[in-house]
Amino acid sequence: MKTLLKSLPFALLLISTVLILGCTEEKKDATPWIPIFDGETLNGWIQKGGVAKYTVRDGCIVGTTVKKTPNSFLTSEKMYGDFILELEYKVDSSMNSGIQIRSNSFPYYHNGRVHGYQVEIDPSTRAWSAGIFDEARRGWLNPLDKNTQAQKAFKLHDWNHYRIEAIGDTLKTWINDVPAAYLIDDKTASGFIALQVHSIGGNKKEGTEIIWKNINILTDNLAKYSKKSPLTPIYTKNKLTVSEEKAGWEMLWDGKTTQGWKGAKLEEFPKNGWKIENGELTVLASDGAESAAGGDIVTNELFSDFELSVDFKLTPGANSGIKYYVDTELNKGAGSSIGLEYQILDDALHPDAKKGNHEGSRTVCSLYDLIKADPNKPMKAIGEWNTAYISSINNHVEHWLNGVKVLEYERKSPEYLKLVSESKYKKWPNFGELEKGQLLLQDHGNKVSFKNIKINRAPKK
Repeated sequence: MKTLLKSLPFALLLISTVLILGCTEEKKDATPWIPIFDGETLNGWIQKGGVAKYTVRDGCIVGTTVKKTPNSFLTSEKMYGDFILELEYKVDSSMNSGIQIRSNSFPYYHNGRVHGYQVEIDPSTRAWSAGIFDEARRGWLNPLDKNTQAQKAFKLHDWNHYRIEAIGDTLKTWINDVPAAYLIDDKTASGFIALQVHSIGGNKKEGTEIIWKNINILTDNLAKYSKKSPLTPIYTKNKLTVSEEKAGWEMLWDGKTTQGWKGAKLEEFPKNGWKIENGELTVLASDGAESAAGGDIVTNELFSDFELSVDFKLTPGANSGIKYYVDTELNKGAGSSIGLEYQILDDALHPDAKKGNHEGSRTVCSLYDLIKADPNKPMKAIGEWNTAYISSINNHVEHWLNGVKVLEYERKSPEYLKLVSESKYKKWPNFGELEKGQLLLQDHGNKVSFKNIKINRAPKK
């Protein structure tokens, strides 16, 4: 008994020493996090979209579902470009939600609808939590159907931890320290952060909750704190998204070769005047003349009804165009091949913006020389990428820019024929009335780049 009592203080000392050493050796997070939620109020946040309820409770933001309202978003007042974000959430098993990053709300875009990257919160059996979805734009960019470890990492009815890195064109996510998504995409460089409460259908219970806490961000010295991901990145450049594949879209240019394209007045692709580099197809600057250097390029295939999406980037003062229903046999002489044209132009610097048989009909996105595009079009600054979208279904044609419709018309209609009769095209019989035609990218002697050229040849009617 005396021996036991004598050894007891030593045993206690040993245990104490082990505990102290264990605490000392435990790594502390030295990251200089900045909280963007103060734990007490919603100061610094604004609600957009629907009218779901957002409150503060026990140091957390609580979002509560409300029926008959669209998706709701509690958005940061501050805009963020490159950052690392960490937070925790707990979600009702019946809900779908997400964390918006680099997202925006503009009056001209679907009446202010919130759109941009969303890091998914998905408690369903699909289990795509921490996958990357493009809200109100392109749909799924990085689903988790091939990442079973991340799918298993989600904890139902418990707190989950997200790490989100957005640095340059690289987006990476982790769920409970398990790598989830790794995306290379340059669609949007900055925007707000938002907490989503998804809309609910009539069969869902109103008043279910999602709760967020410990919302911290880092915006400086990101290279020091960024983590490597073992995942293979998903590239969206010159690739179809999941939603596009399901809808029947195809790549019209592979991003690497000249396959599928040729010179408008040649049997092969031009040897000069065009360059393929870094996944971009660029018509080089020459003297500003129409189709006088490498010349226009056209698709080998002909298209009838279609949807076409093309990203384009202008240089200062540049002029180019996307033509459709082109017949390269109509003009064998100097100048460009003949077809309907989605104008690409630097309106501020190129003199063509002030010309045309119909006022404003040579400005960017216009139906060249025929119909002026909406002057409130959301054109990005010169040197940035814009997305042109052209839809022609049952002779109903629409021009869009960056997700916003800027004009529409009925091909072959009396109104259309009158416009043609008053334009430079009146000398071409049945101009723009082909049942099928080629698609064309124009060489107008100025440097313009293209990428993500996609076609849906059988759109829904």
